[in-house]
Formats: sequence, C-alpha cells, structure tokens
Amino acid sequence: MRKQIAFVTALMALTLGVGILAGARQSTDSHGVDVALEEARQHATTDGDDVPALREKPQVTLHYPATDPADAHPILRWSRVDGAVMYDVQILKKEEEKDADGKPSTSYEPFMDDQKAYTTGLELDLPDTFLGQVFYWRVRGLDLKGRPVSEFSDVEEVHVDIFQPFTEKPTPLSFFNQGPGQTLLYPVYDWIAVPGAAKYEVEILNDLPEDPNGTAPSIHRIDSYTPQYAQQYDQKARMGDKPFYWRVLALDGAGNPIGGYSDALPFELDPAAEQGVVAIFGDSISHGGGSISYSPTDWDFSYASYLMFPTINLAQSGDTSAMGVERFDRDVLPFKPSYVIILIGSNSLRAGVPAGEVIADLRMLKKKCLSHGIKPVFLTIPPLNPKNIKAAFDQDTADDWRSAIAEVNDYIDTQVHIDITPGMADSHGELKTELALDGLHLDPPGKKMMAAAINNAWASITELPDSAWE
Repeated sequence: MRKQIAFVTALMALTLGVGILAGARQSTDSHGVDVALEEARQHATTDGDDVPALREKPQVTLHYPATDPADAHPILRWSRVDGAVMYDVQILKKEEEKDADGKPSTSYEPFMDDQKAYTTGLELDLPDTFLGQVFYWRVRGLDLKGRPVSEFSDVEEVHVDIFQPFTEKPTPLSFFNQGPGQTLLYPVYDWIAVPGAAKYEVEILNDLPEDPNGTAPSIHRIDSYTPQYAQQYDQKARMGDKPFYWRVLALDGAGNPIGGYSDALPFELDPAAEQGVVAIFGDSISHGGGSISYSPTDWDFSYASYLMFPTINLAQSGDTSAMGVERFDRDVLPFKPSYVIILIGSNSLRAGVPAGEVIADLRMLKKKCLSHGIKPVFLTIPPLNPKNIKAAFDQDTADDWRSAIAEVNDYIDTQVHIDITPGMADSHGELKTELALDGLHLDPPGKKMMAAAINNAWASITELPDSAWE
C-alpha cells in the first residue's frame, strides 16, 4: 500500500506537469510568454541537435477587410503547423519609401513586441499609441527550443476601427459533438487568452445562463474552476440526459472581471442514447492532445477522429492502470458498450510500477468487461522516448521501461488485441520524435497510425466468436 501511495504521489506530479504544459497558452505579461512552457524550454538544449526542417507556412484563417474591421482587441487566427508547440506573432506597420533610384520600396516594421501564443489564436491588445486604421501581422511556428519550424505566413492586412463598441469576453476554442471522436466523458475547455488576465473562472452549467455575457455566477451553475492559464481539464465525468454548458470569465490580479463571460457552449453525453456503442478507455494517449500545448479538444490529436466507426471517449488524462480499474464501473458501465478499446499502462510503467501489477490490472479490466457482456479489445502500448519526456516535462523515466512494456505487450498479445506499434520505434527502440514531440503523447501522424491499425483490424475483431474472449 505504501508503494502504491508513493507511486500515486509521483504520478500526480507527472500528471500536473503534463496538464500545465498541455494547457500553456498566451501569457498574461507584456511579451506574451507563458511561464510554464518557458520553464519547459529551459530543460531543452540545442547542443548536437539538427536544425528542424521548415514546414509549410501557416495560413491566416480570420480576416478583417475594410467592410468588416476589427475592434481594439483583434482576434488573430491561423492554421496549425506540425511540429510547432508555440507560435511567434509579429505585429507590423507598413513603411513605403523610395530607393536610391527613386523606385517605390515597401517594408514592414514591428511596432509591438513579438507575441508568443500557445494555440492557433491570439487576442491582441493594441497599444494606446496606435491611432491608425490598418496594421499588419504574420506568424510562424516554433519548437520547444524556440527554433522556427515553419516559414512566416504571408503578411496579413487588418483593418481596424478602434472607436467601435467593444465588449471583452473570452473566445472559446473547445467545441463538442460536432464530428467523429468529439465526445468526451472528461471534457477539456480551451479559449484564447485574454490580455491582462491573471486567472479565469470556468463555469459548468446544466442549462443556458440567464445573463449570457454578464459577470455574476449563473443560477444554473453546477461546478466551477479557477485556472491560471487558458485551459481547464474537467476532473469530473459529465454524463446526463440533457446538455451541459461551459463558459469562462477573465479575472485581473485583484479578482475583478475583465469584461464578461464568454458565450456558453453546449456538450453532451447521454448514456441512454449511447447503449451498445464502442467505447474508448485509457489515459491521455486515448483522451487526446499532444505536442505539449495542444488539448484533447484539438481534434487532430485524437485517434478517435480518424476511426471509421462511431465511438465515445471515456479516457481520462493521467490514468494509471490501477486508476482505470478503480473508475471502470462508474465511468463505463452506464453506457453498456458492446466493445471497449483499452490502452492503458504507459503512466504506470514509466513511473516504475512493475509490469506484473499492470498485467494484473489488465486482467481485472477484462474480467469486469466480460462479467457485464462487454468485449474488451486491448491496444499494445507504444514505446517511450525518455529524452523527449525529460525535455518537455523535466521528468525521468524508469530505467526498465523497455522490458516492462515488452512484458505487458507479451500479455496483450495473448488477448483479443490490435497491435498499433509497428513503425513507431526508431533504431534505438524509442518513440520517434516525429510521432510524439514530447516522447509520450502521439501527435497527429502517430494518432493516424493508431487509427489506421484499428480500422484495418476492426472488421476481423467484430467477426470473432464469443469464445475468443474466454
């Protein structure tokens, strides 16, 4: 028992580290530097590393023409860059001169500090000295060490009317139930950071708020959180027979509101409507997210979004195999799924839990499934990359991780399972950096590999007789 308590304590440190870094967004200081991610960058070194190849430049996705100008707090949006954990945003003014030959010459010069953003959006607080009607900007992706991984985007022109009415409210980024794989039992709420915010208040409701963009708590509030950064992992399972809603309010250093609440957005997961569905169960690899700063609601980072059949995602970031056993009855049984796709154990093994204990937990999960008419389908555990884990989270990995994962996968090979690991390891047997920048959480290329393996095997799985699970 003492070993288990010590392990859980260590894991909480790991999980909180992942959560903070995964939630790193635009900072609240004048330079837009997020403290948590900047601390992670200090653990990353460039000595002996190859300079990353530059990927395709990001594309601006939100435009402000003269007919629809921005207000004094423009929201800038752009497309995601593979390999980027943050973005460098330059705010520019155009200068037109004549060269030595008298020909017109155009250049762009910064008139603000470069902004750092940890999602594909930024709320810009134009300085009081800006009195113009147009500014320009461009963005590029950066890796954990602050090195460019893409070219700058094309320079974008923004028309501004700084005198038009403006009401501050956070811009949500998490939208649920709009496509494959977009249903989470444990939701994650993301938004674009608000300039000047020291913290936020996230409100969970069981109905639409009576004062949509006010500052007072709603009578429909059922829960709340006060995160420092622009992200909140919900620690409670959200299931019910009607929609939930979430919204967020920015607060200054004294706890006073900055503007009003964001628009309230719905999400739902009704056990009665999902009877017999395929469920996904496990830890953060299944929950979603990756590249340090991307959330489970960045759906490109969810393997469920690439599956060819519908699923519900019952995974929870930070789970160990023991935690999975503990919550299985309350989180899985209400849905009465036909199959449960299980990937769990990475957090246990990297923290030094013996392989035998993880195998015992997998056996218990199988027993729980079969006793309730559910067919478990195990996924093999991917390799790790301790160097990248250390660089991203400043966490050590158990020395015996290779043999421990191999032992657990040997057990999984004896069960109804799908091997998702071919092609994931490099020549040293470690998880390829191009598949998981942080050494643990698979990025979109890795999530696509997982989904491809599952899709290719699923027809055969569903044709198996019941005796295959005996």
